[in-house]
Amino acid sequence: MNLASLNLQPVLPEIVLAVMACVILLVDPFMPRRGSLVSYILSLGTLAALFLITLLQMSDTVRLSFAGMVVNDPMADLMKLTIYVLVAAVFVMSRQYLKERGIDKGEYYMLGLFAVLGMMITVSANHLLLLYLGLELMSLALYAMAAFKRDDGRASEAAMKYFILGALASGILLYGMSLIYGATGSFELTAIAAAAAEGAADDIVLKAALVLVVVGAVFKLGVAPFHMWLPDVYEGAPTAVTLFLAAAPKIAGLALLIRLLVDGLGPMLADWQAMLIVVAMLSMAIGNLVAIAQTSFKRMLTYSTIGHVGFILLGLLAGTAEGYSAALFYTIAYAIMTIGGFGIILLLARQGHEAEQLDDLKGLNDRSPAMAFVFLLLMFSMAGIPFTFGFWAKLAVLQAVVDVGLWWLALFAVITAVIGAYYYLRAVKLVYFDKPVDQQPLQADSNVRGVLVISGAIMLIFGLYPTSLTVLTASAFGL
Repeated sequence: MNLASLNLQPVLPEIVLAVMACVILLVDPFMPRRGSLVSYILSLGTLAALFLITLLQMSDTVRLSFAGMVVNDPMADLMKLTIYVLVAAVFVMSRQYLKERGIDKGEYYMLGLFAVLGMMITVSANHLLLLYLGLELMSLALYAMAAFKRDDGRASEAAMKYFILGALASGILLYGMSLIYGATGSFELTAIAAAAAEGAADDIVLKAALVLVVVGAVFKLGVAPFHMWLPDVYEGAPTAVTLFLAAAPKIAGLALLIRLLVDGLGPMLADWQAMLIVVAMLSMAIGNLVAIAQTSFKRMLTYSTIGHVGFILLGLLAGTAEGYSAALFYTIAYAIMTIGGFGIILLLARQGHEAEQLDDLKGLNDRSPAMAFVFLLLMFSMAGIPFTFGFWAKLAVLQAVVDVGLWWLALFAVITAVIGAYYYLRAVKLVYFDKPVDQQPLQADSNVRGVLVISGAIMLIFGLYPTSLTVLTASAFGL
């Protein structure tokens, strides 16, 4: 690599973010007790600047930098823009929650920005080591965020489980990457794809590597049967952190799978497709069936997440550009839905009470009809009720697998979706037909209400007019 091969313009957002995260890290300790406001404003300003920079740099062409290690293509641009918006929404919703619990510190925003930096590196990586670097930067920040409430035993336990199992997944993934290098002689994804297509790589070694990288990647995503850490981590972490964990990292997780399997190991589609079919079916079945038995709204949404990730994998395993577009469409829809879902917990929570149980939803319509209607839209969208955002997302991935002849898999997915509709409708029933346990007026932060209203509006608008986002996700894959 020489200076002539370094084109810094495509990585300008990453450079700006790294500098600003370090600035916040240095400035925050010198601020007065209420100094977290400075970190909060700087973080939102940074995300707004990144959005503008990325938007101005968007192009239909593929741009390489750092001797081909970094790639900026339409998919990366769209994913980054989505990550900025999601993280900004999480920061806005979380501030009041953190203040009420005495943990509104600059470290939350700083760690969040470092996690975003890891996501951006993962999204733009065209090199195995860069993929691993981005993934681990994101993961290390998330481990610390999970333990952010240091005097809470549940949060510490959740962070420890997350760290230990995350480290195991990282080791498996890294070992798989080392075998890929041994079989192909390269870390660059395009060179790996060429070696696999030409049969120049050792077939046995490459298949063993494929198994390891798939296991490591789906472990990070919380896909069944590697989901055992997800419910405990999501339930134990503070809700503001769970909100962060459940949304934007899923975009980076999809990017990781696309870069590894499609860009790097695309010629081995038949091999990794079979593996993804198995884990997708397990995720949809386990996620939706186990969610029915939950009495905790937080755990119910966690198992719902496992089921949704199974649907995302349907689009990916189709192995077509239409399938990848559908997977990205579904991931964006899921991220917005999950921000709304966990946001409801923030809405109902108050100092000294977390509102994590299903019973806490009772009578929400009596306390706030507007928020109850937003909740209705979110749950209907998660269930895939026609003419909501989630309906078109499910339809897109189902169409992708039917187009490649996997109609039986689409039928299985429909059955699990119908099962999943039960627990979403049960939650709606509690909101509208049960009397409230808590008779106190709903005194939620206006920021939380605002983001929830926006998320509900998105469910309705994209449910009626999904074409605009469909076109964006399709263009990300050259359609």
